[in-house]
Amino acid sequence: MAGVHFNYDSFKQLLRLSIGIAGRLDENRAESLTVLYCDFTNINDIDIENSLQEVLRNSDSIVNYENDFYFVLPYTDKYGAETVKKMFSDFFDKEFISLLVSYPVDGEDAEELTEYLQNSVKKFCKKDITYLDELA
Repeated sequence: MAGVHFNYDSFKQLLRLSIGIAGRLDENRAESLTVLYCDFTNINDIDIENSLQEVLRNSDSIVNYENDFYFVLPYTDKYGAETVKKMFSDFFDKEFISLLVSYPVDGEDAEELTEYLQNSVKKFCKKDITYLDELA
């Protein structure tokens, strides 16, 4: 297994596409996708690459900005995303900073979801990810 890696500049476009597909296919408006944010600071690149191959599904998307990784997990609620997070923790044999946001519960579109993610990471992880504001 492995996720599909996208360029950081495409993150909001990827969210828009994923939300559009989820909205079209999920009439119940359940948690149709979850974004898992992970700060992989102090984890070496080879371990990160190997974890991506082992943990993620082919349908999962990856975007990273330096050591900040964003995983777009389609048809995954927060409970399922917690399982993915635990798989990463088990792989690295350590805990790391992370946070989950879901569509449509935490945001109705890419902008709302990104804003909620930024505010939550700032509040709960004590980290500033306002660099996401630069994306169109």
